[in-house]
Amino acid sequence: MCGIIGILGREPVAPQMVDALKRLEYRGYDSAGVATLEGGHLTRCRAEGKLKNLEQKVAASPLRGRVGIGHTRWATHGRPNEVNAHPHAAGPVAVVHNGIIENFNELRTELEGAGAHFSTETDTEVVAQLVCALMATGLGPVDAVKAALPRLRGAFALGFLFEGEEDLLIGARRGSPLAIGHGEGEMYLGSDAIALAPFTSSISYLEDGDMVVLTRAGAKVFDETGAPVARPVMQSSASAFLVDKGNYRHFMAKEIHEQPEVVGHTLGHYVSFAAERIALPDLPFDFRDLERVTISACGTAYYAGLVGKYWFERLAKLPVEVEIASELRYGDAPFAPGNLALFVSQSGETADTLATLRHAKAHGQHTVAIVNVTTSTIAREADAVMPTLAGPEIGVASTKAFTCQLVVLACLAIAAGRARGNLTEEDEQRLVRALIEVPRHMTAALALEPAVEKLARDIAKNRDVLYLGRGTSYPLALEGALKLKEISYIHAEGYAAGELKHGPIALIDETMPVIVIAPHDRVFEKTVSNMQEVAARGGRIILVTDPQGAAEATVDSLATLTLPHMPATVTPMVYALPVQMLAYHAAVIMGTDVDQPRNLAKSVTVE
Repeated sequence: MCGIIGILGREPVAPQMVDALKRLEYRGYDSAGVATLEGGHLTRCRAEGKLKNLEQKVAASPLRGRVGIGHTRWATHGRPNEVNAHPHAAGPVAVVHNGIIENFNELRTELEGAGAHFSTETDTEVVAQLVCALMATGLGPVDAVKAALPRLRGAFALGFLFEGEEDLLIGARRGSPLAIGHGEGEMYLGSDAIALAPFTSSISYLEDGDMVVLTRAGAKVFDETGAPVARPVMQSSASAFLVDKGNYRHFMAKEIHEQPEVVGHTLGHYVSFAAERIALPDLPFDFRDLERVTISACGTAYYAGLVGKYWFERLAKLPVEVEIASELRYGDAPFAPGNLALFVSQSGETADTLATLRHAKAHGQHTVAIVNVTTSTIAREADAVMPTLAGPEIGVASTKAFTCQLVVLACLAIAAGRARGNLTEEDEQRLVRALIEVPRHMTAALALEPAVEKLARDIAKNRDVLYLGRGTSYPLALEGALKLKEISYIHAEGYAAGELKHGPIALIDETMPVIVIAPHDRVFEKTVSNMQEVAARGGRIILVTDPQGAAEATVDSLATLTLPHMPATVTPMVYALPVQMLAYHAAVIMGTDVDQPRNLAKSVTVE
């Protein structure tokens, strides 16, 4: 999660920006930089590695500008070096960026054809070059940014600085968060309230699609249609040292909405966007030598492993066993030496998963930890670590960690399929393009929240709920039921849709909500048959599908949440969001402690 800071100040802002970036270190980064105006001209200072490197450069050559933008970068497009560090510049424009520009190759080709010269490997430079090209046609900074934003496809937050504009900063967001700080004759732009805490407690949050024009006199916000809008100013209690809820009521809500950003961040770690290829770190095994993969985890991470099983077996033709860690550690399952064992955990401290890792190592397995905390015990003891890069997850019910785990498993499965000859280069590129689009689809899923909240009011009236799905939607049904149980305390069960008539159908009556997760894929027609069985018994169906599925689902009494069309491979990542939001809003309506539900802990470090 890259960090963004922008300051319109009364004194030199470079030291303030470096301090603000320090408060964003928790988001992770591999390079950093700032840009200010010196006599109206853009001056940049960037450094690879830790912020102390940037701090030393700024101290050695002080920047005197009273307006500036700064950035901490996690590399997505291009290597983590000084050349690719932000801010990026083209002509009179400097920009900082958090997120992914999906169509950067297309835009770069167009701009190079018009004479633009690129100096980096990043997608961000495309934004600077595009705004620069628009300004060359006679547009001013505000109009140039307004014209550029509709050309960008993806999920992003942006901050702009312009030569000769000592009283102007522009920000925009689509998917990734961005906050405005209001001061006395000073204005601020930041990724979150933590970065702005030392400067002001008066914060406004941009909504999705917003653009803001900042001057020292205040902020003018425009929505995605270009219409002026007012965003409320609230008093933030954010500390410089604490993760903040922002303008969300609960951490869980904030973490649900962070998913377009953190999933993009995780993708950047494992995907070459320019080549549309998987780019894994060096691993101590060869996929071609494996006969079997074992995935072990607990709770939500276990359901991520179940989704991974479908991907590995379909894309790589590699058999997979998925075991609950507490069962595997006390079982007697044979391990053939030289195979692979994956251990999935948010905290990296889950006692049962750690014990299972040690058990697998003792039986000659290659071990890989898929964890969110890279300093954890599981990470230290595994042969290799694949971080999920979700950032701090405070809510006990896992949300963004789950979808980031899915990203890592998908990348592993694609790499395995390519290495084992089951996928062609064209197959890999097609699958990677689908992954790159996930943050944008997640943003569209979050736009369904008002409809989800309305449905949650009905769900909250019930004592029992069923979730159904087939293929990769079956583990998502299990996860949806778990989410509802753990935070709303409503009893819920997830089933493979084909198992309905083998027992659960006995529960169906006119009071039973049945949530069916059914993208229009190769098993959609079979799932529709199961929905008809539910409808025939009076069950109240909520269908989560895509436009084609919504058009072809000929079932009465149907409430439908319609997500964008997308390749079947990536549906679990995107369809997780409405499932999470449904549980969240049901819990809020029930009045439970959403972030710290009774009897549960974030990290289970005992048996």
